[in-house]
Amino acid sequence: MNTKIVKIGALIALLLAGGFNSCTNLDEEVYSEVLERNFQPTERDLPYILAPVYAPFRTLMFGWQGYFDLQEESADIIITPVRPNGWDDAGTYRRMHQHNWTSEQWQPTNTWNQAYSAISRANRVIMQIEDGALPLPEDVGRDAIAELRAARALAYYLLLDNHGNVPIVTDYRDDSLPEQSTRQEVYDFVITELTEALPLLSEEVAPMYGRMNRWAAKALLAKIYLNAEVYIGTPQWNKVIEETDEIITSEAYSLDMNYSDVFTYTNENSGEIIFAVPYDEIYGTGNQIHMKTLDPLSRLVYAMAAGPWGGNCAVPQFIDTYDPEDSRLYDTWIQGPQYHATTGEEVINYVKHVPGIGGDGTVAPSNAGYRIGKYEIKKGATGSLDNDYPMFRYADILMMKAEALLRTGDANGAAALVTQVRQRAFKDNPDKATVTGAQLGQGSSYNYGWQDTDGSVDAVNGGTDIEYGRFLDELGWEFAAEAHRRQDLIRFGVFQTKTWFNHRPHPQAQTRTLFPIPFAELTKNPNLTQNPGY
Repeated sequence: MNTKIVKIGALIALLLAGGFNSCTNLDEEVYSEVLERNFQPTERDLPYILAPVYAPFRTLMFGWQGYFDLQEESADIIITPVRPNGWDDAGTYRRMHQHNWTSEQWQPTNTWNQAYSAISRANRVIMQIEDGALPLPEDVGRDAIAELRAARALAYYLLLDNHGNVPIVTDYRDDSLPEQSTRQEVYDFVITELTEALPLLSEEVAPMYGRMNRWAAKALLAKIYLNAEVYIGTPQWNKVIEETDEIITSEAYSLDMNYSDVFTYTNENSGEIIFAVPYDEIYGTGNQIHMKTLDPLSRLVYAMAAGPWGGNCAVPQFIDTYDPEDSRLYDTWIQGPQYHATTGEEVINYVKHVPGIGGDGTVAPSNAGYRIGKYEIKKGATGSLDNDYPMFRYADILMMKAEALLRTGDANGAAALVTQVRQRAFKDNPDKATVTGAQLGQGSSYNYGWQDTDGSVDAVNGGTDIEYGRFLDELGWEFAAEAHRRQDLIRFGVFQTKTWFNHRPHPQAQTRTLFPIPFAELTKNPNLTQNPGY
């Protein structure tokens, strides 16, 4: 089946779902009567029934000051410095960079709101199926509920990772103020939900694009087990291996021949993507990463129909970690001279150096910092890209297994998997693709330390003292600008301890591995207690 058709079908379903919701204000009673008495849904209607549950993920991922910013702006690869055209925004990006966020910070609040929006919608549709308001055939309804539980578990995973101690709500009818659960309880709930849903989830790939099939649920389980030591204090490396092995042996997915193929504006055709959040410049808008990163002059480079805003860019210290022959350096970052789409004249020249984050009078020039080019920007791009966000992809499966092998003593087994992932990045020099177990056990090449305005870095140990630091580097090169970095830095102990660019460890660094419960939630629900350190 053509996955482009599947993607557009899913996006149209989301659009129709929104339309139906807006119509309920016209005549609630008539709408309810039509739904219950005349609507006889079949399996073909499932995408339309389930679409409202998946819709919030589109706003959550690439939405303004959303999940992408939450994971990347707080880490050591991407920054948003003050520019001549603004971008101070009352210090919001500086607070993210320096870990001085508050309970009123929009990035963690937006993640909370959109995750609970997906959870509430899942609860509603489950209730409608169970009550007969959506009279699906028994087996179809059973399988739909399993998928809904998996999608709801995905939303709870985001809350588990970012906020930790959150309420677990599964009953749409219950309008009482929910009690707060511990991070352990949320972890147990998500594992149970996924485990119980798995036997009923579809193993199909293309027809389930953008939906939780068996392999997406397995990938999510592997990701949770990968971070189990952070979440509950107990590592689960063998379970990571178990879950990733099942995906690998299924042969349902494979690495794309070219790294850049995973991120094109037709990446719904990628054989590597396991679970994606679909975007479309017309039917499913919201992927504005090009608008946030490109300088306004780049409109001329891409003959864009919209003018970008010129904000975020790469941390120079991270750029310095790349091997110059690694094609991912050029596939991920827009750098150097950029030329007019029609005349061929130089429009702007992006340089690596960024003088500072701002707040002290420092203003980064418009061309300062390499820009995010990982998500292919097509000529004539509008304010929204067609590119889907690959939340789980096959390279991640291989790297999760590799890390679990490395941490359980099989360094050579880990190296074989990392080499497999590296091969497409070193086609011109295949020897450089090979990495050894001993190398993965070395420290990081990241020159951690404070960067002064002239670009000099005050480093003591840099990253040489980070256990398995070379593996952390490999994660950075493969998954830069994919909203992975905060989680990886926490797992490797870097988030809490290291200095990078204009960030030093927070005085209460250990508490910064969780974001605060949003102030608005604390105000309206007295059952909630703020996370430590806020």
